[in-house]
Amino acid sequence: MAKTYRMTAGTRMINRVFHAMTRRGIGKAYRYNLSVRGRKSGRVYSTPVDVMSAGGERWLVAAYGVSQWVRNARAAGQVGLSRGGGSEAVRVVELGPAESVPVLRQYWREVPVTRPYFDVTDASTDEEFAAEAARHPVLRLGVHLGPGTPDPLGRRRGVLPLVAAAHESRRPSRRRWRP
Repeated sequence: MAKTYRMTAGTRMINRVFHAMTRRGIGKAYRYNLSVRGRKSGRVYSTPVDVMSAGGERWLVAAYGVSQWVRNARAAGQVGLSRGGGSEAVRVVELGPAESVPVLRQYWREVPVTRPYFDVTDASTDEEFAAEAARHPVLRLGVHLGPGTPDPLGRRRGVLPLVAAAHESRRPSRRRWRP
């Protein structure tokens, strides 16, 4: 039986640490900070995620189940990704169960910390991994949305505004600039 992910004070603290590390470009190369606009509030939310890549394509895997960032990404059709000072806005498309199998297998092999949340093993069949796709959706990262490119919802938004909006929601820094 797979574990259920619970957002506790400890997991919030760990997410903050990973968010700060990723913002500085520290840690695993597949870790990014994802920014997505809330489907109800319109507010931009940010969370650390793992981006899988192979054969020139990239995917997001919802390792802890269908969480709020997954629902928001489905509704928005695009997300912002940032790591180490760089940022990009990309479209997302959810894969079907059969298409998800190789990505889920790769994720299961490369990110062992999330294995307890899956009901599969190394010897599991493709059908068992396909069944996991309902609990762990896979989103293909598509076309980069450059500055001035209309997004799927008809708004004009480029790379920086989506990611910058995530930073606007934070409290201002108390550090003073010194020459």
